[in-house]
Amino acid sequence: MRKLLLVMLAALSSAGPADAACQIGKLLELKVTMQGVKPLTEVGINGRTLPFIVDSGAFFSTISPGVAAELGLRLEQSPVKLMGIGGQAGSTYLTHVKSLDLAGVPLQNILFVVGGSEFGVAGVLGQNVLGLKDVEYDLEHGAVRLMKPTGCSANDNLAYWSGAAPVSELAIDSLDDNRLTVGTVLINGVKVSATFDTGAGRTVLSLEAARRAGITTKTPGVIRAGLGRGFGKSMVESWVVPLASVKIGDEEVKSIKVAMEDLGLNTDMLIGADFFLSHRVYVANSLHKMYFTYDGGPVFNMNPIKVVDQTGAAQTIAVAKEPEPTDAGGYSRRGAAETSRRDYQAALADLNRAVSMDPNNGHYLMERAQAELRTGDGKGASADLDKAAQVAPNDPEVRLARAQFLFGHGRRADAQSDLDAVDAALSRQADQRLTLAALLGEEQRFDRAIANFDQWIAAHPDDSRQPVALNGRCWARALAGRDLPLALKDCDASLRRMKSGTAFDSRGLVELRLGQYDRAIADYDAALKLNPRTAWSLYGRGLAKRHKGDPSAQSDMDAAAAINPELPARAKALGIS
Repeated sequence: MRKLLLVMLAALSSAGPADAACQIGKLLELKVTMQGVKPLTEVGINGRTLPFIVDSGAFFSTISPGVAAELGLRLEQSPVKLMGIGGQAGSTYLTHVKSLDLAGVPLQNILFVVGGSEFGVAGVLGQNVLGLKDVEYDLEHGAVRLMKPTGCSANDNLAYWSGAAPVSELAIDSLDDNRLTVGTVLINGVKVSATFDTGAGRTVLSLEAARRAGITTKTPGVIRAGLGRGFGKSMVESWVVPLASVKIGDEEVKSIKVAMEDLGLNTDMLIGADFFLSHRVYVANSLHKMYFTYDGGPVFNMNPIKVVDQTGAAQTIAVAKEPEPTDAGGYSRRGAAETSRRDYQAALADLNRAVSMDPNNGHYLMERAQAELRTGDGKGASADLDKAAQVAPNDPEVRLARAQFLFGHGRRADAQSDLDAVDAALSRQADQRLTLAALLGEEQRFDRAIANFDQWIAAHPDDSRQPVALNGRCWARALAGRDLPLALKDCDASLRRMKSGTAFDSRGLVELRLGQYDRAIADYDAALKLNPRTAWSLYGRGLAKRHKGDPSAQSDMDAAAAINPELPARAKALGIS
């Protein structure tokens, strides 16, 4: 694939000056839209346009198992092992895509790996594409560019856009043929190996590297933050940790917070898309150097911070002037990046322009609604989502976004048409069926909820969210009061893979339905130890205690009603009383 793509790109190079002797040509530009913290680009596969994550931390491009099945791609056994947060992925395969459109460049018979956990997209573009030559990451302006330098040396400034803005440099290594962008950074003054990974939504420090920097899970200020996931089959515990300083090349940031997890990778740290959103980055694979300028906003997404120089004094950062977008897509991409950076007012200004230029684009309306929600404008978000569903009635992403909004604002009955539209539009293997199943369960449409869980579980056997799906199916059956032995098996399987409060809560309800009161109380105790304010756990424990004549039953049930006043009536309607 590498040789073929280089041949196809050679004729497209457009040169521009960096120095008098150093010339930088653009081979290809991927248009990138941020979806939350995921940089997405559209890739054409066998005549269909599909979203892919631009993932500098992936050594090879992959297609998700569900999408491969949906497209009917022929799979071959693969010797490739995919590693990520959560350990090794399950079974992997190879497939050849007959027709690939990459930013307007047509390619044939291109190899992809199939495997790994899914993230609601078709797959990832990895270093077998991004590492062909040099690569520029300009996420703020919605672009990733493959670049070809000519006559450039380590003495040249390849950050050709920088103008008066200061440019930081970092020496990078190349790990064998993977061409991952790896360099040494300082964490609290301690050297650690960092992989620059646009596919990681946030920056993550490994447990071992944190320990070397004087931080453990017991350090004051460290907060447990739930579970993290990556390509691997398992989820891992995650913490938010305070750092005195992070120094990357010539740039240092102080008094920040990042995530900490057991990465299980050959690196100490993943520097994620949050860093790339606040910087424009040129990776000179040709020179084993990285050049970057600060574009504004928080460097890491855990909290706002200031960029400081080596003396510790706050800098006034000059930012290179960029030309304004010329079309709705450009404003939409910039607005999505600003939303990811939490610069919501700037995002709204750009998304307003996108919508005014293309008022019937459902995705632009959906993106503006997301920014409006973050500024507290629920009325505006509701109107935009209603219009988006009107102009894009068969778009499952739009309809699912509106359904989630309606659920969150207590309008469950209004969401039913959206759920039906999504159910009809999605393929059997679609990753979104997991979210759809959970919403259908909350709407007490248990048959459709269980059917969607069935489809997702069958299509995603190695996904790290299998415990979540198994627990969801267990919960739907428990609420419905049907197939309780099957529900119990699902909860047991979920808890074998991941000890979560929600799974203990679900199993407690199954046991309550089965009259196994001691077991139910034990599971509710375990659930409340992890999540003390779970109303269902308190209420279920109270009911189990009442069956055993325990006088503390009423206090549990009163505590549940104080948290969720509607719960007693809902439980009674479901026959849980």
